[in-house]
Amino acid sequence: MTRKSQNLRSSRSVCRQDVCAPSGLRVFCAIEPPEEVCARATDHIRRLRHEFPNVNASWNRDGKFHLTLKFLGEIPRSRVENLSRAAGRAVEALSSFKLVVEKTGAFPNNNAPRVLWIGVSDPSGKLSELYERLEEECAKESFPRDERPFHPHLTLARLRKPHGARTLASAHKAMPIEPIEISVSELLVISSELGREGSRYSVISRHVF
Repeated sequence: MTRKSQNLRSSRSVCRQDVCAPSGLRVFCAIEPPEEVCARATDHIRRLRHEFPNVNASWNRDGKFHLTLKFLGEIPRSRVENLSRAAGRAVEALSSFKLVVEKTGAFPNNNAPRVLWIGVSDPSGKLSELYERLEEECAKESFPRDERPFHPHLTLARLRKPHGARTLASAHKAMPIEPIEISVSELLVISSELGREGSRYSVISRHVF
């Protein structure tokens, strides 16, 4: 069985189940970083939380991180197959490429931080190409384009209140992250279910390239 047929088969098997269920799914398309990156990011969080225990923030708590290329929010289950088809087409003719996980920062900026992140560099430009192809293929399936600039990153925390946020963001940015080169050869379509203990993720389809 070819990689392409595996992708299509995965999408069909999930979507047949979806047709029978009335509710929607909260979905996104992402690259899953290796365990080394997740462990490094988790340790970074641990050190920040120890130093700033009183800052009101929603931290990544399960050690699972995603490099999100497209977040769609909740969509009808009947549309999940369309999304998987779009993801499958987006990776056609692509080959694996390298990324570098490095640097730290905050959105929208350090003066009014709301999200803390670890950055991802794209030296080959292949990640940007995949992002553009995914946007194009999703548009063909009538999913809206993301009008915001693409800034690849791993989210560490969302800051809920301004008290102490600037100090935390400054410490986060000053905390060094040793660059890690990773190889990327797969795009995932993932569903997430929000809960009191954090988000629970399920892989809907895998698209290997």
